[in-house]
Amino acid sequence: MNKIYVIGIGPGEYEQMTMKAMKALENSDVIVGYTVYVDLVMTYFPKKEFLTTPMKKEVDRCILAFEEAKKEKIVSMICSGDAGVYGMSGLILELAEQYPETSIEIIPGVTAALAGGAILGAPLMHDFAVISLSDLLTPWEKIESRLECAAKADFVICLYNPSSKKRFDYLQRACDIVLKCANPGTPCGIAGNIGRDGEAMSVMPLKELREATVDMFTTVFIGNSQTKIINGRMVTPRGYEF
Repeated sequence: MNKIYVIGIGPGEYEQMTMKAMKALENSDVIVGYTVYVDLVMTYFPKKEFLTTPMKKEVDRCILAFEEAKKEKIVSMICSGDAGVYGMSGLILELAEQYPETSIEIIPGVTAALAGGAILGAPLMHDFAVISLSDLLTPWEKIESRLECAAKADFVICLYNPSSKKRFDYLQRACDIVLKCANPGTPCGIAGNIGRDGEAMSVMPLKELREATVDMFTTVFIGNSQTKIINGRMVTPRGYEF
């Protein structure tokens, strides 16, 4: 059976993986993924064959999955969070035209916006935008435009990939763009290492977020004009009367 599951494994904690994802992994012969993500599941599926590629080898990783499936194997391509949110499902489907004999099934997972939002409280109760600050595949000019539009529209903004060694000042730059439209006191939050060892969260005003230390394992939440801090948690009211 030539089959590939494309699976979102959630933020990293086994308990936050869906039952459907677990069953698909149990039914697989081979599990393929980025090294960091494979390390998160290897303990729970010790009898499986694992194949990995490093970062920036996404195309190679997908081709590897297809080539394994051609051997009559059931293959799982795993991604952190949800496979359709900055994950591998789109690339797998693009490449699938070259492998018409392979069946593809995409299994959703809990993305960082949802898992991080739960840690921080309820920041995404109203309309929100998710924007990655990584300019590896998207020009910074386009990211900047998206930030400006989201801020002008008063969306809650969830930022993925907020910083790295090469992009150490990107969160500052993003905050400066949002500050053109938003109050410096706008409630914001940071969720780090979601569902993994060292999980942590903190809340702060937008003016302090600009100076915060973050990394690629951090998800950042910028509230809108209605967002509040209640008992140390971010809350964006939906508008219910009580």
